[in-house]
Amino acid sequence: MADGAAIAVDTLRDFVAHALQSRGVPETDAAKVASLMVEADIYGHGTHGVFRLRQYLARLAGGGCNPGPAITVAHETVATALIDGDNGLGHLAMAAARDLAIEKARAAGIGWVGVRRGNHAGPLALYVRPQAEAGMLGIAAAVGSANHVPPYGGTDLLLGTNPIAFSAPAAGPDPFVFDMATTVAAMGKIKTLLQQGQPMPEGWMVGRDGQPLTDPARKSEGFLLPIGGPKGFGLSVAIGLVAGVLNGAAFGSDVVDFTSDTTSPTNTGQFVMALDPAAFGMGDDFAEAAARAFAEMRASPPLPGHDPVRLPGDGKTAAAETRRRDGLALNPALRRDLNTLAADCGLAPPFPGDTDD
Repeated sequence: MADGAAIAVDTLRDFVAHALQSRGVPETDAAKVASLMVEADIYGHGTHGVFRLRQYLARLAGGGCNPGPAITVAHETVATALIDGDNGLGHLAMAAARDLAIEKARAAGIGWVGVRRGNHAGPLALYVRPQAEAGMLGIAAAVGSANHVPPYGGTDLLLGTNPIAFSAPAAGPDPFVFDMATTVAAMGKIKTLLQQGQPMPEGWMVGRDGQPLTDPARKSEGFLLPIGGPKGFGLSVAIGLVAGVLNGAAFGSDVVDFTSDTTSPTNTGQFVMALDPAAFGMGDDFAEAAARAFAEMRASPPLPGHDPVRLPGDGKTAAAETRRRDGLALNPALRRDLNTLAADCGLAPPFPGDTDD
């Protein structure tokens, strides 16, 4: 397959689903997870989409992830709930949390649903964009699936990238969708650079000597830096409290590195929130007011040498529609890796024209 050639969304989705099924995941669950994984790539979150298939298959094969979980509600009130993911693929528990949060917000104005005994679930944007599309605000956060960050000023790895995402409706084609790690760079970006044989920019990681680390193959020798120094550290701890401790999930030294350890349950903690503007007397007026504020921001003259002002989420809808129509162009290293996984799973290669040469 020529460099840059695209694969049809349905073809890639079917391949991922069959790969998961080869490791014991039931057909319905495999289809749901595959759909969310490909959806991540459709919206441009390539570091958290099908790129993660190798890790998920490894944990399923190693026994660290339950292929056939029973997702249950462990605790519940009118506006809150706690979902037990039964150590299954994280997308299943988080999708259930998102849907339940939206349901509760429709009834009570707000829905907050935590997750315990979960796993890595891809980008948080998957679990907040639907709220905005339904006219609501959304928030989601997670304890990272490995510790790569020390407490500010320390050297022990006790924190993950601990991401957080926020969404809001806005009149126009694109809702506001903001998804970020609390570190300067997400570990997924570093893993993709390693796969592609490219260096990291300075400022992403430092070694234990405090010097910049730019070789992604040496990532285990140092640690990620928090955004904004102590501010990013504080935000990461706050996320650990509400996504981890509050849910009875792992935080601090209890966090399991889901890449290097394929046999232990991770007890990953997350939460999803939905908030209905109607509960504040706003209704559709919120989206109109947000759009007006965004228009003012976009109209701000850019600084010399800067691109025009953009809001998080701008252009995502059109880009996703294009990818759904034209297919996904995955990088050559990822295409070769998916072919290798196909052979491991006894499946036909999704990119038959690609070789390891």
